[in-house]
Amino acid sequence: MTWTLVVPLKPLSQAKSRLDGGVPEGWRPDLALAFAQDTVGAALSCRRVGGVVVVTDDARAGCALSALGARIVPDAPGPSADGLNAALAHGARVVRAALPQAPVAALNADLPALRAAELDRVLRAAAGAGRAFLADAAGIGTTLLAAGAGVELAPAFGGPSRARHLASGARELGLSAVDSVRQDVDTVPDLRAALRLGVGPHTSGLLAAWCPDPQPPAHTAPC
Repeated sequence: MTWTLVVPLKPLSQAKSRLDGGVPEGWRPDLALAFAQDTVGAALSCRRVGGVVVVTDDARAGCALSALGARIVPDAPGPSADGLNAALAHGARVVRAALPQAPVAALNADLPALRAAELDRVLRAAAGAGRAFLADAAGIGTTLLAAGAGVELAPAFGGPSRARHLASGARELGLSAVDSVRQDVDTVPDLRAALRLGVGPHTSGLLAAWCPDPQPPAHTAPC
């Protein structure tokens, strides 16, 4: 089974706001883009992924992610109280307008340690499950929600989304050894955890350029 992934991305100026105060001023947009580039690059190298659709209105991000091979779709719903889920539902509709029976999976854009082999395991487990999801490393949120052919994606991301996806009837994928698919980055401790797993070339290159000293004080940015 070949999946099309839908990846939502806020305008870079608004992304990763919870990193404020933990990284030097001006880092957030570049980090958000690097996270997305490593996520999309790893996803496109996964053998079960036929394509990646990125839903974003950010021109810079669209250009960079298109260069990796992603299809860029404008965030037609625009700002709303449920902007993330509206963007994901919109992306899924765009995919299925062209491929009505396509299996679709929503994937977070902030998985800089993502490994194609681990994503492959998750998508293999999701095949035939109707709707299935993977909880984040904290066990509270969701990093991936999959919907098989003919099944509505019905995303409920944001905050305690694990509970909402369970309540909606989606099956939780209780997989081990897929840490790179679970480790999203919202905070500095999250970033440190991703660095321990080993982040992709865009994030690692950015941090290396900014942080030549590998042992910064604990309260500063995680170089």
